[in-house]
Amino acid sequence: MAAGTAGEKARPVARATRTEVKVGEPELRQLLAGLTAVRDGNFGTRLPGDADGLLGEIATVFNGMVDQLSLFTSEVTRVAREVGSEGRLGGQAQVPGVSGTWADLTDSVNAMAGNLTSQVRDIAQVATAVAKGDLSQKIDVDAQGEILELKNTVNTMVDQLSSFADEVTRVAREVGSEGRLGGQAQVPGVGGTWRDLTDSVNFMAGNLTSQARRPRGRHRGAARRAGPGARSGRNLARPDRLRQLHGRESDIAGALHRGGRHLGGPGRPVAEDHGGCPR
Repeated sequence: MAAGTAGEKARPVARATRTEVKVGEPELRQLLAGLTAVRDGNFGTRLPGDADGLLGEIATVFNGMVDQLSLFTSEVTRVAREVGSEGRLGGQAQVPGVSGTWADLTDSVNAMAGNLTSQVRDIAQVATAVAKGDLSQKIDVDAQGEILELKNTVNTMVDQLSSFADEVTRVAREVGSEGRLGGQAQVPGVGGTWRDLTDSVNFMAGNLTSQARRPRGRHRGAARRAGPGARSGRNLARPDRLRQLHGRESDIAGALHRGGRHLGGPGRPVAEDHGGCPR
């Protein structure tokens, strides 16, 4: 009888133990509220962590998940703000302890930010060099889509500027240093202001050539038609005329030479030193 009595007393104890891990409707409603908050993007909800047994494990897992989501969101927002709004490149998201899809998402965000940083910095470096007159640099970063179009546009612009600078320098050297008249700048593919500048350089060089060459033929024809006295008078006036033309030639050639040197800029020698333009 004593043994039976002990067995009967032990059964309620087992039922009490099972009751401690039982999840009731209040607990389920609390979990549902937390999941609904996460679904709606509210990561401020936490489950009570003081529960025992199964409820305690559920609360620990849920709260850890919410913490990781909150940290991931804040890091992505920080990187987007720094790169997109504040213009601070080089930012990377730091989300320790994540794995699986969350780690992949973090790596993807960091790869995007890293690619954007390298592309923008390379473009900025070349643009700064062009502004300083250095036409030797090109954008060589890997790019696709609209960034690739921007890369090609900038590189084409640098090629055209370089060709324009080379041609202006060549005309300035031929006219100003070597005394070879008749040179014309050839810059294929340019348009707009660059086309106008090329035409202006060629027009100026053409005028200089025609002015320097014209007196020779005119004076010869006039000398044939005039008598000896007239020829001698014109011969006396010719040196003054030639000195004026030479002075004008020197001024124009000097302007061409300075323009070519300015376009070449630092890091890009555009003309050899031939003792300067004639003065």
